[in-house]
Amino acid sequence: MKLTLEKGALLKALSHVQSVVERRNAIPILSNVLIEGDGGKVKFTATDLDLSMVEEAEADVTQGGATTVPAHTLFDIVRKLPEGAQVALNIAEEGRMHLSAGRSRFTLATLPREDFPHLAEGDLPYRFSVSAGDMKRLIEKTRFAVSTEETRHYLNGIYLHAIEVEGERFLRAVATDGHRLAKLDLPAPEGVTGMPGVIIPRKAVGEIHKLLDGADGEVHVALSDAKIRVQTGSATMTSKLIDATFPDYQRVIPSGNAQILSVGRQEFAEGVDRVATVATDKTKAIKLSLNDNRMVLSVHNPESGTAEEELEVSYAGDQIDIGFNSRYLNDILSQIDGETVEAHLADSNSPTLLRDSADEAALYVLMPMRV
Repeated sequence: MKLTLEKGALLKALSHVQSVVERRNAIPILSNVLIEGDGGKVKFTATDLDLSMVEEAEADVTQGGATTVPAHTLFDIVRKLPEGAQVALNIAEEGRMHLSAGRSRFTLATLPREDFPHLAEGDLPYRFSVSAGDMKRLIEKTRFAVSTEETRHYLNGIYLHAIEVEGERFLRAVATDGHRLAKLDLPAPEGVTGMPGVIIPRKAVGEIHKLLDGADGEVHVALSDAKIRVQTGSATMTSKLIDATFPDYQRVIPSGNAQILSVGRQEFAEGVDRVATVATDKTKAIKLSLNDNRMVLSVHNPESGTAEEELEVSYAGDQIDIGFNSRYLNDILSQIDGETVEAHLADSNSPTLLRDSADEAALYVLMPMRV
């Protein structure tokens, strides 16, 4: 194999595929990226057996071929090369790949392409396309609520499904860790009718988000009840789905919360952040006291002290004292695009519903805690 391509194109391709590779691998071949050069293009593939990433780049291929080299080492080398450098990759001998750019020369150990595993896609009967902006929004508005507790694996991803509400069909993304829930609806694109509800794993969600950074145009999605493939531009990601049933999230979304609080998002977030400075590291608990267009944020920590801040708000409901995890609360507030956030409350022991004044399609639920 002999090929040459520009550093920028090589770095872009490697930045996507190398992030799939785990830093520590018991199986040596999984630390490598498969490089295949043929017909004016070079294809890079990486996998962890649950997820694979493929990216193509244009190259001057003078001799076709394929090999595998350590992914992170190759990425670090290319990242440090001068901008605009022409990078030559050459397999001149069995077990070695030579890389040269300007005055720099490197030799990397290889493993045979035959040892590289391929993640079989199988049949992916459900296919739809959405804009890169909409796909990115689906992820960004919900992924912060994905659980990191491996014992609850059915919550370790975003639940993507089609749903009909009052005669209109939507593509809905939901994530929850049991403490907070995030939900976003998009008008259903053509092709989602009949698709199964699927749980996209946390790692795959992160890789899709990286692919969408700076992307425009369409994102093409194909899936079955076991796998999902996402393609945008020259990159394609395929991942296994979480084999589990997502819980009935509708049960935790309150519908009768009659006490309505309206408050400026920025001043609310900044106030929570300031007061939470003295909260305990473990619970990050903060109390909200609401009464007659007035909200007092407070923390009482016997070890480090107390804090209190008063905000002017729009609130005419019953007096309520309610506690929240301040980090969870600010995670939600960071997703609010509008100038104001609307909180629908029932009492100090019931879930609170939060809405974005600028985005009716987004909805958040936060569970209270004792303070």
